[in-house]
Amino acid sequence: MRFMLLLKADKNTEAGVLPSEELLTEMGKYNEELVKAGVLLAGEGLHPSSKGARVKFSGGKRTVIDGPFTEAKELIAGFWLIQVKSKEEAIEWVKRCPNPLEGEAEIEIRQVFEAEDFGPALTPELREAEERLRAQVAAKQKQ
Repeated sequence: MRFMLLLKADKNTEAGVLPSEELLTEMGKYNEELVKAGVLLAGEGLHPSSKGARVKFSGGKRTVIDGPFTEAKELIAGFWLIQVKSKEEAIEWVKRCPNPLEGEAEIEIRQVFEAEDFGPALTPELREAEERLRAQVAAKQKQ
């Protein structure tokens, strides 16, 4: 099972305040634990929403909205993608994480859909196309 761990933003991450050397060291150790356990698939911090954009869909129309966006607590400051056996194991890994922000922080845990979750709607042809795309991505990442 794959889980996306989403670090919620705060006023400091949205202001572009970078983590201290101490926090970077602690997070590096935590990430190293995830790698040694074989559960980390990816993990990164994100620039503030002021450097981002959103694309709003309404039927066939697309509207671009430049950041910054309001409600920092609803924004994402970083993420990990992990592969573990259960939601409970994902929770245990998050509980071991050093506090990633000054003061209060929140990490949301969301399971990633797997092909089998889509049932018969994911036809053999669609499944094959999806597997081809994943293989292409994996090959590009090795370059």
